[in-house]
Amino acid sequence: MLLPAPMTPQQQNLVETVRERFGPKSVTTDADAIAPWLSDWRGRYHGASAALLTPGSTGEVSAIVALAAAAGVALVPQGGNTGMCGGATPPADGSALLLSTRRMNHIRRISAEENLAVAEAGVILADLHEAALEQGRRFPLTLGARGSATIGGLVSTNAGGTQVLRFGNMRSLVAGVEAVLPDGSVHNGLPVLKKDNRGYDLNQLLIGAEGTLGIVTAASLRLVPAVASRAVAWVGLETPQAALDLLRAMEARTNAIESFEIVPASALSLVLEQIPGTRAPLAAPQPWNALIEAVASGADDEAPGALLERLLGDALEAGMAVDAVVAASEAQAEGFWRIRDSISEAERTAGVTIAHDISVPIPDMPRFMVEGAAAVESRFPGTLVSPYGHLGDGNVHFHVRAPKGADEVHWYPAHAPEITRFVHDLVVASGGSISAEHGIGQLKRAELERLGPPVRVATLRAIKHALDPRGILNPGKLVTLAPEAPAP
Repeated sequence: MLLPAPMTPQQQNLVETVRERFGPKSVTTDADAIAPWLSDWRGRYHGASAALLTPGSTGEVSAIVALAAAAGVALVPQGGNTGMCGGATPPADGSALLLSTRRMNHIRRISAEENLAVAEAGVILADLHEAALEQGRRFPLTLGARGSATIGGLVSTNAGGTQVLRFGNMRSLVAGVEAVLPDGSVHNGLPVLKKDNRGYDLNQLLIGAEGTLGIVTAASLRLVPAVASRAVAWVGLETPQAALDLLRAMEARTNAIESFEIVPASALSLVLEQIPGTRAPLAAPQPWNALIEAVASGADDEAPGALLERLLGDALEAGMAVDAVVAASEAQAEGFWRIRDSISEAERTAGVTIAHDISVPIPDMPRFMVEGAAAVESRFPGTLVSPYGHLGDGNVHFHVRAPKGADEVHWYPAHAPEITRFVHDLVVASGGSISAEHGIGQLKRAELERLGPPVRVATLRAIKHALDPRGILNPGKLVTLAPEAPAP
């Protein structure tokens, strides 16, 4: 039996008040029930919390936050807990309580006519996909954790995924936000207005704020017509530059390309080795691979299978690609995607990996993937870099795998900080960003302070201080409060 974190008198009073006002479902203090939510997905960060608050409505969130603000009790908002940067992990000292939005899992409405859905924060992404499909629509954001990631977390981290190429990050798909601010007041930005010039856009401010400025309780989300048919191809290539050239050639001839993922041979071989049931798509391994999906939404669109066969046939004739196969069935298509979605899982199973979610200008992405990897492997002998990701938007998952036999307990803390600093310095020198789609959380906070443009960092801190001067919401994430601001 796990021992619960000790409660301060203020936390105890808050927990008792919440339970009295909103019933037993609104809070748990059982250590075993809380334990799964105290670590991040990668197992890098481990926190402590004496209670897990589980409100069932925006009104309950508002009341809880108001009580917490009055008592000086910090809260860590949490959705599906699938983040990669420790952004939903509570502090290790037990100074904050967890607030989960998972009970708030209603889709308030879906309108095919408006191409709009209003979903509460706890709605799981895969459930929204299914609900939209029933209306002949789809929500065009997907990622490997779609079976557990929730809308509130996706909004709060400005999540990306594999369809950013065509539809953009979460920010582009959010039409409105409902959120509880640090004093317990409710911002209702759900109504969708084509024109609204009443000053700062609070919706946009809350997107990507990682729960530090408000707790997202619902969002209005843009939908698009459902896919009538799709085709998925796996292409073998000599270099990342050939992959980018292929993407640009395809984009010049069609707007049906929705996903274009680049995968090095090292990542593919690791998945085939570690993930049961996966199979190599091509007869012979190639140095680089592209996973391409084309879709048709209407009856007048060219069949995506025929489209990919035509475009890839031209690419093979031109020497742009080495080999290619278009999935012959939906099962084969899902098999191709399973390879891409399983890379992080395969890395975690195989050993120690330092994951870097970075972006560089798109024209520089091929060069960075090759030269950056070579620089890291030369500077840190025995490491292996697997750069993969969303080629068309400049997002590289630049993962550094530890030498064989390295153990998590000793090697990671001894080498990860230096390797990460080296990688991030390369990124900044290339005009890129140290965070592309996973946020800052606590993983990258010090690096943001070190490398972030001073004006940007100062402005982020000033906004945090203005809206949450006592540091009630998600302490220790994204930015610290200004030095003169009192801590809770």
